[in-house]
Amino acid sequence: MNKCQEKTIRWGIIGCGNVTEVKSGPAYQQNEGFELVAVMRRDEEKARDYAERHGVNKYYTDADQLIGDDEVDAVYIATPPDSHKHYALKVASAGKPCCIEKPLAPSHEECKAIVAAFEQQQLPLFVAYYRRSLPRFQQVKAWLDAGKIGDVRHVSWHLSKPANPLDLSGDYNWRTDAAIATGGYFDDLASHGLDLLIYLLGDIKQASGFRANQQGLYTASDAVTGCWLHQNGITGSGSWNFGSAKREDRVEIIGSQGKLVFSVFDEAPVHLVNEDGEQSRFIDNPKHIQQYHVAAINKHLRKQISHPSTGDTAAHTSWVMERILGG
Repeated sequence: MNKCQEKTIRWGIIGCGNVTEVKSGPAYQQNEGFELVAVMRRDEEKARDYAERHGVNKYYTDADQLIGDDEVDAVYIATPPDSHKHYALKVASAGKPCCIEKPLAPSHEECKAIVAAFEQQQLPLFVAYYRRSLPRFQQVKAWLDAGKIGDVRHVSWHLSKPANPLDLSGDYNWRTDAAIATGGYFDDLASHGLDLLIYLLGDIKQASGFRANQQGLYTASDAVTGCWLHQNGITGSGSWNFGSAKREDRVEIIGSQGKLVFSVFDEAPVHLVNEDGEQSRFIDNPKHIQQYHVAAINKHLRKQISHPSTGDTAAHTSWVMERILGG
């Protein structure tokens, strides 16, 4: 990737839907040394509209044309996960670095195939588990690394929320279609938190769980419970329910000398409790939530750092999720 080290790196996006409007697309435009030059969506009117509103010069309705464009140096795949492997193998074959939205793929087997394709071409592969790069969770990591709660013993995470209007309407939502996301919102949301906990506490060597469809509103599961064991002996447990009375999002990391409490998704302070008392810090997330993640991609491509979220790390997260879902 020597050609990327000194030049402006020109990106194309496959799937310029809602996630790219504020969360990610502008981060690729505003990061010095990056330029967003092309977008693709099958609906031509929506592709043109996105390009015009975001000041992107080219738009396509055919992903192959974007991937093959000589003026596109790297590709960000922001489509539903059931199409990730299809597009990723094409990007790898074209010899271009890639970032893929999370989860990397619906199954661990597909994840391994994607990772292998980029390894064979010796190409960088990133996955948009951007919480690894956010300052809020870097603070949590700093406290852990400094031994502020002693030796970590256990982590627990509970996430629940009521059914939303789309769930209740019966209208189609790919996020709750078992053919695309067998775990439903677990795939979409729990993946973020599990990946973050792996980043903070280390890889997982055992995981198991069970799931149910308690509401019958859609084909995917809406309730999941799991437990796991990190390679360093830390135990973990989690519960995720998407038909509860109210929203809750609470992580507790219990140590030999204290604990850390925080939320994966909510705009809330991170708390440290130990023998010195309690500290709470509120650290704002950026407007474009993938800002730090994209900046780290830029530095990685220029050989300045190693990015924390790669194909390998994302494949491991998918393996854990599969075990919890009973795969």
